[in-house]
Amino acid sequence: MFKDITLGQYYQTDSILHRLDPRVKLIGTLVYLVSLFIVRSVPGYIFAGIALAALIRLSNVPFRYIIRGMKSIMMILMITVLFNMFLTPGEPLIRIWKLSVTREGVIFAIRMAIRLVFLILGSSLMTLTTTPNQLTDALESVLGPLKKLHVPVHEISMMMSIALRFIPILMEETDKIMKAQIARGADFESKNLKKRIAALVPLLVPLFISAFRRANDLAMAMEARCYRGDSGRTKMKPLVYKKSDYTAYAIMTAFVLCCVALRIAGF
Repeated sequence: MFKDITLGQYYQTDSILHRLDPRVKLIGTLVYLVSLFIVRSVPGYIFAGIALAALIRLSNVPFRYIIRGMKSIMMILMITVLFNMFLTPGEPLIRIWKLSVTREGVIFAIRMAIRLVFLILGSSLMTLTTTPNQLTDALESVLGPLKKLHVPVHEISMMMSIALRFIPILMEETDKIMKAQIARGADFESKNLKKRIAALVPLLVPLFISAFRRANDLAMAMEARCYRGDSGRTKMKPLVYKKSDYTAYAIMTAFVLCCVALRIAGF
């Protein structure tokens, strides 16, 4: 179950996307996520899907590995779809007790499901092709202008990078603790809701203890290496734009213009 979470993990291979500047990938991901809310029709979503498929192809990351991350959000996706179908006012299609499935609700639910799927796949693709260190440098560079407003940009970037890096670590730790508790007789799959909630206590307590221990170890390791934040800090590998990065920005701009054109044209 927890091994299916791909968000925050890095897939090491050689590809065009892996070689791009991390700032390009970060800005490109944000642009793609915004574009999902610009398009609102079938042709628009097909265009966004083709763009995502092309990026996955260029990443050289196996599609099965990327799609694995969708298993962890299927329940949230289903709940979102059902809520939109039943709670959106409009023309009734099916009536179940006091609730009605509306035509507008079905359309809105399909749109929301497509957006969520593309959003998760696009975000996962960025983390799969970008190391945590590169992501930290990219965030710090993109948010750099906020330093003039005395915003702790470096600290924010470091915290976000560490949080992403800890996702697979904590999921692996949870899997180990769960297996250990099952070996001791814990029942995590009981149909009784009260028993399932009670079984989570011996899972969450050691997980929190392990998380705090790892955080303390990380803090001690950073202090031992004389980490002092952004003050006077230099980079071993400074970010420098290449020709391929400018080409990526040009393609990104063309993609946004196409999305806007589809929206204006009624697509």
